Amino acid sequence: MRRWRRNAALVTAAALIAGGCSAPRTTPPETPAPPAQEPAGLVSVTVQVDPALARAPFDVARQALVPPGWTMSLWARVPKARLAAWTPDGALLVSVPAEGKVVKLTPGRPPRQEVLLADLDAPHGLAFADSTLYVAESDQIDTYTYADGAATRRRVVADALPDDRSSELGGAYAHALKSVAVGADGTVYFSIGSTGNISAEDRFATPERATIMRISPQGGPYEVFARGVRNGTGLAVAPDGSVWTAVNNRDNIAYPGPGPSYGQVIPDYVDDHPPESLARLSPGRDLGWPYCNPDGVGGPVPLVRDVQTNPDGSKLDCSTLTAIEQTLGAHAAPLGLSFVAGTLPTPYAQGALVGVHGSWNRQSPRAPEVSFFPWQNGTLGNQQTLVGGFQASDGSRWGRPVAAVAGPDGAVYVTDDSAGAVYRVAPPGR
Repeated sequence: MRRWRRNAALVTAAALIAGGCSAPRTTPPETPAPPAQEPAGLVSVTVQVDPALARAPFDVARQALVPPGWTMSLWARVPKARLAAWTPDGALLVSVPAEGKVVKLTPGRPPRQEVLLADLDAPHGLAFADSTLYVAESDQIDTYTYADGAATRRRVVADALPDDRSSELGGAYAHALKSVAVGADGTVYFSIGSTGNISAEDRFATPERATIMRISPQGGPYEVFARGVRNGTGLAVAPDGSVWTAVNNRDNIAYPGPGPSYGQVIPDYVDDHPPESLARLSPGRDLGWPYCNPDGVGGPVPLVRDVQTNPDGSKLDCSTLTAIEQTLGAHAAPLGLSFVAGTLPTPYAQGALVGVHGSWNRQSPRAPEVSFFPWQNGTLGNQQTLVGGFQASDGSRWGRPVAAVAGPDGAVYVTDDSAGAVYRVAPPGR
């Protein structure tokens, strides 16, 4: 039985800001504004919508950008849809933290929608290890036995995780939603986000916040796997067994350069600094937050000291930290992270899919999209846009992707918490 029922308005706010750089969408205009500049290599297509699903924002035709020959359709309506995972029997699970539930979508025309789990505390991350389902609530990590289309035999793997009910935080927790992933050896990894933008006290809390934790499949206490991870909402295990996180980095960074503007928050600088991180984790790795920030485009990118929190470098020597493997534009807000290994056609057969929520506080809004990072020489190559077109030239948006996962049918399924949608983005012939 659920021990506490979250105030609905509080859940909604938490779900919206959990990416660190995300905010409610504005109402789409009656006549859509023209799309923003098209990413190279993509073509504009009309999103296919069943009339039964044609509620706002699909009460008018919507254009998306996809690779040539691909199609995009509105597969299901799931209000406030967040992260997703495929079941062993071919259904798609979608978390809805704002409503305390996990929805199951069984493919069909239309897909059959039912509530798999309910009355949870802001369930967010979902992962499978064979027939075991892992669910990350805001205050604990659960497992269920998944069989015959049902999830039963709940067991708590890790409890007493900090969230906005933790007594020492007084309800102030910007990144309470958590994600979960499971390694090939059964080790369970989960995120604990920072309580705020630059809340350095998180590094000294018990348990530490702004971390990726791990726990043995045999149980026992959980421990820090990587720290300095401001909000690692994206969390996944690559085909080679390595653990990766997509991180929402800090806002309102001060200018570190020489001259009279040193230490001041300058909007033109903030717009493009620091970039968001996509990093391979290893035991004890430190991503630097809030004392060090990535500085550069693409990868690998070095970390440099934060002149507000680490002005003389005494808090942490950033030069000793491993460079960030890949980056996204500042305030892009990467959320869901998944890997593909042969499910999609080339050039998307091997790599990572990232749901990019788009900025909320950048002067020229960073556009939402689904990004693809190719797997190259044992690491991830530079960001490419797989699905775009969610943002018009005037900055208005009709959708904001959260997660993208490849389905057993060779298509990509994308959740969108702003449009309340799950899309099917399909290569030719799929």
